[in-house]
Amino acid sequence: MSHTATIEAILDTVARTAPEIREGLVGRREYVEGENPSGEAQLAADVHADQLLEERLLAIDGVGSYASEEREAVVETDDDGGLSVAVDPLDGSSNLKPNNAMGTIVAVYDAPLPASGRDLVAAAYVLLGPITTMVAAVDGRATEYVIDDSEARSASDQSSGQRPRDGERHTAREDVSLPDDPTVYGFGGRVPDWTAGFTEYARAIESDTSLKLRYGGAMIGDVNQILTYGGVFAYPALDSAPEGKLRLQFEGNPMAYIVESAGGKSSDGERSLLDVEPDGLHDRVPVHLGNTELIDRLEATVDSE
Repeated sequence: MSHTATIEAILDTVARTAPEIREGLVGRREYVEGENPSGEAQLAADVHADQLLEERLLAIDGVGSYASEEREAVVETDDDGGLSVAVDPLDGSSNLKPNNAMGTIVAVYDAPLPASGRDLVAAAYVLLGPITTMVAAVDGRATEYVIDDSEARSASDQSSGQRPRDGERHTAREDVSLPDDPTVYGFGGRVPDWTAGFTEYARAIESDTSLKLRYGGAMIGDVNQILTYGGVFAYPALDSAPEGKLRLQFEGNPMAYIVESAGGKSSDGERSLLDVEPDGLHDRVPVHLGNTELIDRLEATVDSE
């Protein structure tokens, strides 16, 4: 199978699995024993989503390996030349208890993991909001899809005899791009723990009356706001954690690839996230994503520390 066909199969598989991940959230709000490799407690929903995606993605012809934020090591197949898939199975799972937005992030690398963001050939996220959507970036173009989900359809649709299959994706927006006039921002991390440079930048953003605070605690939901309205999202370096919180392979790289494909910019504070060379599978990185002029201002301010 060609890489192009494998990428489409990966996106189709993630879309088909999304309704099951959503359905599996019910009754899986409790924590399980142990932690993920980043030292975070795991919900039963995290483990369930990871198991579903591992089984289905590794079954695709042309996929050579699978890695997840929820497991220590890469799982290899017999396909030595296959693509590598890195997944955050349930981004924002802490939002499950209050029933807020969350979803799945997928990165497809044409290199063994851990890999550079420049080795990405596709990236996508599924947002479990009021409706289920997917934003996917392939070959420098970002597309938004609506994913059919039986829980979201009316009884009349379900009894019509012509209902779509769960997990089918339908194009909602082609050539997704960040609006030229940004209107939202969202910053993570404890404010007292921000560095002096980022605090200066944040205060300047907060004083701009054209920008409104929008922060929901799930990266994909916050970045989706940026893709919809324009603006800036950041989970910056902290005084207590200079490396930031978000994982490069599973969160930083794929979301940077999507935002840059949509005409925006990414940064670790100095350079594109896609240029950050990883040392390990679970490396963390400061993440800043958004309209180019806002990220340029961020880099200039942080660099002046």
